[in-house]
Amino acid sequence: MRCTGNERVENSSVPEFYKIFSPYSYSVYTAVFAVAHALHNMYLHKGITREDVKGINAWEVSHFSYHKFDRRLHGENVHFDENGDISAGFDIISWIVYANESLDGIKVGSYDPQAISRELIINDSIVRWNPVFTKIPMSRCSEICAPGFRKSARQGALSCCYDCIPCPDGEIASEADMDSCTKCPEDQWHNAKRNMCVHKVVTYLSYGEPLGMSLAFISFLLFLLSGFILALFIKKKDTPIVKANNRDLSFILLLSLKMCFLCSLIFIGHPLRVTCILRQTVFGISFSVSVSSILAKTVTVVIAFKAVKPGSHLRKFLGNKFSNSVVLFCSLLQIVICVSWLGTSPPFPRYNMEDEVGKIVAECNEGSLLGFYIVLGYMGFLAFVSFLIAFLARNLPDVFNEAKYITFSMLVFCSVWISFIPAYLSSKGKYVVAVEIFAILASSSGLLLCIFIPKCYVILRKPETSTKSL
Repeated sequence: MRCTGNERVENSSVPEFYKIFSPYSYSVYTAVFAVAHALHNMYLHKGITREDVKGINAWEVSHFSYHKFDRRLHGENVHFDENGDISAGFDIISWIVYANESLDGIKVGSYDPQAISRELIINDSIVRWNPVFTKIPMSRCSEICAPGFRKSARQGALSCCYDCIPCPDGEIASEADMDSCTKCPEDQWHNAKRNMCVHKVVTYLSYGEPLGMSLAFISFLLFLLSGFILALFIKKKDTPIVKANNRDLSFILLLSLKMCFLCSLIFIGHPLRVTCILRQTVFGISFSVSVSSILAKTVTVVIAFKAVKPGSHLRKFLGNKFSNSVVLFCSLLQIVICVSWLGTSPPFPRYNMEDEVGKIVAECNEGSLLGFYIVLGYMGFLAFVSFLIAFLARNLPDVFNEAKYITFSMLVFCSVWISFIPAYLSSKGKYVVAVEIFAILASSSGLLLCIFIPKCYVILRKPETSTKSL
């Protein structure tokens, strides 16, 4: 609106001032007042006259406007800094343009750069919005990124335009609108909202979970089965089928298989130093005794057939003394390997933080992988020799010849442990232990079923055939 010449700016209240004058009037008034103030200072310091004003340079006027005004405009002081920039506060005005092109404004906030807090104060409750807005509009092109998300700049867009993307695994954003995520410590992981780090869950194969419970139950059943077969063989120890191929070796084999089934239980539960050491030693020695007994049984079959020939020197190897010596020698060699392994680099418990994302795996470190594979390799060597001899002796004409059953049992044993190695190397976390337990149970049950179940069938179902003389 046009000025009438009768308005008094100094006596106008702030709301009326904005209603009467354009948005630029206050700035024009301040600029004129600043120039007048500067000229007054020049007059006081240099004694300039009205005629000298035409020759004054702009930078000279700017120099004399640095000082604080003694005059207050609408209750505030006007300041200029050393660069000549005004440092007065600002009012935040909400403007309304009506249909008749009239203008209305209301002060909704302010900013004072000279205040201690230097806060931008806005009272959004008095801001008047056009009825077409169903919600408060935003003056930004992106929503605020919630905690757990970080800002990602949009290619070719302004810096205030960005996308919100979730923090990567192992990192968090604890505050809103963060430019980057913070990595959690090694023993911690992000929560579901990715806005805070929490301690990782320690995991291991326990008796309380279905997998551990199932393996323990199967181990116990096989232990009972081998105990039942042992009791049956002790009861029928004088029958020809039990005496065949050295009954003492059968008892040793059944006892060692019972230990194999029991040793699988040591693998379940939270690893401790003593259990980590017992796992591999009990497992290695028990299996070596089992395979050594089978090797001695196989050799006994061959010697028994060859010794029947006249003048054979193999008769001195018949009997328990030689077969027991084979078992003792092969088992002692495995004991020496285990003791050397434990003496140089024994297994120990540790927390593995790399294999499973967001979890800490409690496991037994084998210490020396070379020692572990030598133990497995030695068992594999004994199994291969037993398989080879049994395969060659499978068709020897003898009553209750076990060579065929031993051949098949060794075939199962070798197949299980050959497939164990790639499965062991490719597994992670508690499934490494589960694979090893499965290999122990599968190979042990293969020996038990292939060698003893046919004899048990004869003893229980066809007892008349087990009374034939040898």
